[in-house]
Amino acid sequence: MENPVIVSLQDIVVDFDGEPILTGLSLDIHDKEFVTLLGPSGCGKTTTLRVIGGFVEPKSGKVLFNGKDIKSLPPYKRPVNTVFQKYALFPHLNVYENVAFGLRLKKMDEKEIHSRVMEMLETVGLKGFERRSIAKLSGGQQQRVAIARGLANHPKILLLDEPLGALDLKLRKEMQIELKRLQQAMDITFIYVTHDQEEALTMSDTVVVMNKGHIQQIGTPEDIYNEPKNAFVAEFIGESNIVDGVMRRDFMVEFAGASFSCVDKGFAVNEIVQVVVRPEDIQVVPAIQGTLTGVVKDVIFKGVHFEMRVEQAGYEWIIHSTQASQPGELIGMNIGPEEIHIMRRMEE
Repeated sequence: MENPVIVSLQDIVVDFDGEPILTGLSLDIHDKEFVTLLGPSGCGKTTTLRVIGGFVEPKSGKVLFNGKDIKSLPPYKRPVNTVFQKYALFPHLNVYENVAFGLRLKKMDEKEIHSRVMEMLETVGLKGFERRSIAKLSGGQQQRVAIARGLANHPKILLLDEPLGALDLKLRKEMQIELKRLQQAMDITFIYVTHDQEEALTMSDTVVVMNKGHIQQIGTPEDIYNEPKNAFVAEFIGESNIVDGVMRRDFMVEFAGASFSCVDKGFAVNEIVQVVVRPEDIQVVPAIQGTLTGVVKDVIFKGVHFEMRVEQAGYEWIIHSTQASQPGELIGMNIGPEEIHIMRRMEE
């Protein structure tokens, strides 16, 4: 059973200096989920987060928390805390005092503050760092202090605005796993903003893909990757081959000069469609065995696989394979019914 809705944004309109940022955005976020707002720069994801946090007041629309409109509540009165990309730690306070800061503002008694701070530092793996100066911490450790401070107030929701942006790749990967663990351990809602597709797919229960102030698709990482709703989502989430095709009938599509069985239905007979095939889903076979044949243009070694660009009857296909073919080689390409995803044509 789905968790209840904790935050509901309804018809949110935000513009800055007359420039529309969000134009009637509506979104339900469920309790205790790890939700990621994903999209390119300027798509409105950070503005959406800031509307939830209370840092941006929408021009119109409702911000409901457990059914109650909190649109005009200031940030400090909301059951929400935010972790920013720049961490916003106080350099003159040590680790303990940074984490305790919000609790002191709430006039909590010292014994309770001490127990909360120690609990949070243990949760984020910084036990023993209480007296350490912020300047002496690595980026990853500062990140953990910011998260501990965000969680110390026991918020219902933690907002995270590209918090791993400043970290190197190895540390980012470690922190992705750590954040997911923390969210499950604390059993609260995390709303996370990133433009990094892999980060979104790795950590989230639900991904909200945004572009130009609009939600393009909401779904699990698997749904978003395997069943993109439109060309924007297909191209933004991982690499895709997107070609024009014709749906001849249910379960039968024609593209690239050949007919293929597929698992899609419900299109008009001979409807013009777009066909998405992921690079890893194309099987390379000897030319004589392929439904399609093409000439390999170039091959790049990517560590786990080879990436090949293949010219086929005017199309250029990207193929990921653990076996490399040679540039100039004629190869066969087979695509199974499950690997073909049909989308209705979208006007740009």
